Amino acid sequence: MHKVTCVVGTRPEAIKMAPVIRVLRENGNFDVTVLATGQHTDMLVQALSHFCIKADVNLNIMRRRQSLDHITSSVLTGVGSFLDGAPQDMILVHGDTSTTLAAALAAFYRHIPIGHVEAGLRSHNMALPFPEEANRVLTDRLASLYFTPTESDAENLRREGVDPRRIYVTGNTVIDALFWTLENLVQPEVLRALPPETPLVLMTAHRRESWGEPLMRICSAVSELIQQRPYVRVLVPLHKNPEVRDRIQERLGMYPQMIFTEPLSYPDFVSAMNRSLFILTDSGGIQEEATALRKPVLIMRTLSERPEAVTLGTGVLVGTERETILRESLRLLDDAAYRRSFSDRGMPFGDGSASPRIRDVIGRFFNSDDGEDWEIDLK
Repeated sequence: MHKVTCVVGTRPEAIKMAPVIRVLRENGNFDVTVLATGQHTDMLVQALSHFCIKADVNLNIMRRRQSLDHITSSVLTGVGSFLDGAPQDMILVHGDTSTTLAAALAAFYRHIPIGHVEAGLRSHNMALPFPEEANRVLTDRLASLYFTPTESDAENLRREGVDPRRIYVTGNTVIDALFWTLENLVQPEVLRALPPETPLVLMTAHRRESWGEPLMRICSAVSELIQQRPYVRVLVPLHKNPEVRDRIQERLGMYPQMIFTEPLSYPDFVSAMNRSLFILTDSGGIQEEATALRKPVLIMRTLSERPEAVTLGTGVLVGTERETILRESLRLLDDAAYRRSFSDRGMPFGDGSASPRIRDVIGRFFNSDDGEDWEIDLK
């Protein structure tokens, strides 16, 4: 059996890597270790447990107000120590977090092949998002296999000189996770308390580049929205970071239309997306899930590494300017035909079968005698 370690550090990584972990374990040809760095703690464990997965190793690195230096150095040394004691045939990392880059670097130092799930995404601006753009670009310089969500992501890698034989367009594993979750969805208590006719807007904000004045502009737009449309309710699952949660509550906590919760479990969050009229977010992954759920998403960023949503019209880049966010939100609330038009624009991020495609490529990689003939038909 081939030893494969799947490294996860944050809740989104856990959600997106969980379908891969499940199909690898079900296959029987892989000895799979789940290594959690603990970049997030409770949220990470909660997300894994939804998919009936428990971490085999947990580095528990999280500290209050932790710095990027702390995360990166702790993951690098922690994953390195694990690999020294338990050599692996491959590690799988996901996306663009500090865990992703540091774990890939630890494997690279030990000549262990790296599979990068959700490879090739690019905003083409190292400062937006920060530090995620640098993390994914650097991880892609170290990887051996690249699993891209879309053809556009694969083309980014080809333009950067990556061997095309190592690039596989699989779709995004979050669609696998979403479809698996939708099969057993139960509406959470926070939504059951809302009358069915009450319009609901879901809002999330957490990115570092949104901290400070941009977040205040976002809150100002939401404040004006609920004053102009007082029948609307806005659900905000508060991020654990006090730089985010404290500022949002200070600015919007006085309005009865606001519904604040702790971070929702993944199935509860899917229910919230499903129940909402539209979503306000600076998240990357939510753009993918909202598109699959056929929900309009207003992207509170100036650039997106997921251009497919904007190109197809399933998402609108609104930045962090108060007037733009307010204008587009009012249009979605008031114009039902416009709102419905978002549901007819396709699903660019996958069909729910990304994980078995990734499993098949990894199996082909291990079965290759010369390490070069890796190509496999993913149709």
